[in-house]
Amino acid sequence: MIKETIARAEDYRLNSTATIEELEIKLMHNKGTVLVYGDYILVSGYFYSPNYHHYFAALYKFIGPNHSCEGQAELVDVSDDTFIDDGHAIAWAMSKANV
Repeated sequence: MIKETIARAEDYRLNSTATIEELEIKLMHNKGTVLVYGDYILVSGYFYSPNYHHYFAALYKFIGPNHSCEGQAELVDVSDDTFIDDGHAIAWAMSKANV
């Protein structure tokens, strides 16, 4: 993972590895979304931004065959920009997934 992606992940308090359960606990009670999409987990999260684009996106990929809520996934990418809503954030994540 490149240095810029790690820095963005730290800004949004995202771990380099996570399970669906961990992501849901962290994000879903604060306007976030977590979706399984093939071998990927699509994530949108809410983060205050003065430009009124408060949502970010991230993409995780499952490390092994366990795609349950306890399956480990590795962070692949985090959006450079923020979005006006979680739908646009998820669309960004879908565009980055190689399904």
